[in-house]
Amino acid sequence: MKRLLAAGLRPGVSLRRTRIVSSLCLQRRISGATTLLAQEAQDVSQSSQGLKLRDYQEECIQSVLQSLEQGHKRLGISLATGSGKTVIFTQLIGRVKPRSETATQTLILAHRRELVEQAARHCSKTYPDKSIELELGKLSASGTADITVASLQSILSKDRLLKFDPKRFKLVLVDEAHHIVAPGYLKVLEHLGLKTKQPDSPHLVGVSATFSRFDGLRLGAAIDEIVYHKDYVDMIGEKWLSDVVFTTVESKADLSKVKRRGKGGSGEFDTDSLSRAVNTVELNDVVVRAWFAKAAGRKSTLVFCVDLNHVAALTQRFRHYGVDARFVTGDTPTRDRAERLDAFKNGEFPVLINCGVFTEGTDIPNIDCIILARPTRSRNLLIQMIGRGMRLHSGKQNCHIIDMVAGLETGIVTTPTLFGLDPNELVNETSAEGMHELRNRKEAERAREALARQHMAAGESTGHSYSVTFTEYDSVFDLIADTSGERHIRSISQHAWVQVAADRFILNGLGGTYLKLEKVPDAGPEDPQFRAWEVRALPPGVAKSPYAAPRQILSAATFADAVHGCDKYASENYPFFIIGARLPWRKAPATEEQLKFLNKFRPADDPLRPEDITKGRATDMIVKIKHGARGRFASIEALKRKQQKSAMADELFRARKLNEAVSVGPLSA
Repeated sequence: MKRLLAAGLRPGVSLRRTRIVSSLCLQRRISGATTLLAQEAQDVSQSSQGLKLRDYQEECIQSVLQSLEQGHKRLGISLATGSGKTVIFTQLIGRVKPRSETATQTLILAHRRELVEQAARHCSKTYPDKSIELELGKLSASGTADITVASLQSILSKDRLLKFDPKRFKLVLVDEAHHIVAPGYLKVLEHLGLKTKQPDSPHLVGVSATFSRFDGLRLGAAIDEIVYHKDYVDMIGEKWLSDVVFTTVESKADLSKVKRRGKGGSGEFDTDSLSRAVNTVELNDVVVRAWFAKAAGRKSTLVFCVDLNHVAALTQRFRHYGVDARFVTGDTPTRDRAERLDAFKNGEFPVLINCGVFTEGTDIPNIDCIILARPTRSRNLLIQMIGRGMRLHSGKQNCHIIDMVAGLETGIVTTPTLFGLDPNELVNETSAEGMHELRNRKEAERAREALARQHMAAGESTGHSYSVTFTEYDSVFDLIADTSGERHIRSISQHAWVQVAADRFILNGLGGTYLKLEKVPDAGPEDPQFRAWEVRALPPGVAKSPYAAPRQILSAATFADAVHGCDKYASENYPFFIIGARLPWRKAPATEEQLKFLNKFRPADDPLRPEDITKGRATDMIVKIKHGARGRFASIEALKRKQQKSAMADELFRARKLNEAVSVGPLSA
């Protein structure tokens, strides 16, 4: 007899009945529900008759099976929140063939209790004839069950990992696999023989909504290829996910002094520091007023806060204005959490406030409004939060995402950045399709302006009139001192990118080597829109040119993907103390050599002094000079002169036409 769930269950009168009861008890134990046995038995009976998969779910499964047939081992699946990721990987359990007569077991890994419980429920319904065990808290699995569902923390505690024999497993499934490069996951994978691709190891499939092809994380340490991707925008268009509308609200929160985690302050905001910045009565009132203005008619609003203090304060402000708002945090007792969640799902109150509880693995399909009351520098976190409102539900037409946008200079990631727009773009009830259209219009506008500058600076006569806008610069120094071009790229990158032309950016490496990111001219709608090159500096005397021929390192469809790809390449090949945008050395006064160089472009009676400029800003300005700022300024000046000359000619023409005009009336003396 196959081993039953290790939870003190008493065998039934027959093997078949025992397995079904064990499955049902698992569900009851996990959910704490008191559903009638007859109803649960009916659910199992229905699930055993076969689940009808959506077209893309079957397509995804086939992609995995085909890749495994080709000899690949460590695979990733990228699917939007609400796409049924758990359904897909539980289906894989029955479709992936055993590696041998003994290698038949499956291990499912997740990092949170809710995800473990959700996976176990799906498995118990899908495979009532298989033995299923939990490695979760005090529940300890035997290591020999057909399917083991484990939390990462539990499987790593003490020696619990050692009982799992890698030779007995055919498949390892990882939920929310964007965490897979964390040390704990890598330790489990190493035990199972999956640290590197090996022919005798189990198959690995990781599933996530926030994989990115150009992610700065070193996903290659655990996953060799992503075999399937379906974006949430595609799924909205195909009606598999709820329609979404976006509104951004400028909160005016001052994040300039908020600390950041990670090396050189390159990571996410520090929680305590961020909470102090955004958790004020004034800013919390802005959140509540935004809800009244845009979402008071919504039935189920989920609000994301920074920490417990922010949750308590914002809940109080909603209640102060007469709104029945309740909260759930990680400290909320399990029974209270379940009761509040059930009441929220039943529409008994309109606003549920949380911090970090519902970012992953939570199924609340009735959510029709999301308020992002916490700024973030993490694209993954942003997607996880808005994904909570994308599930289909009969009671909603769409989900309204209200993004409280703070200062751009702090490098926040906002909902417009997901569509390739500038982070400070303010939108009002704009659909996902509308965001794409807005991005396309912005890119077309930039392209037209760039083309107009090229034609007019070159003195070309095209027979067309162009509307050209440009920033006035009185000198080359004014041009290189303008930092507005860096605001966008540094809001999505931790590195010291410098804009040297309208659609060209430079990241300096070591010894003169640099990365160049630029927009592809005349690219078609289906072609990559951006490409990046590495230009390596050569030792003196090796060749006539100080640089090797540029080597293309990537092309990408969006600006954000291109930046992330370059950042990943740079982090692996260049020292961080050189390329980081927020390193301490950049705040020090400029060096004498830097001042001497830059003062060539200043009036002799107004030189820069050490206290006038930091070393980091001086470095950026020198990069602009070395990559064509003087030529760019000359082109701008030529364009200005041409426009002024044209304007003067137009004025003379109008004056002449006026003098030539004949009209009835007395003549002047």
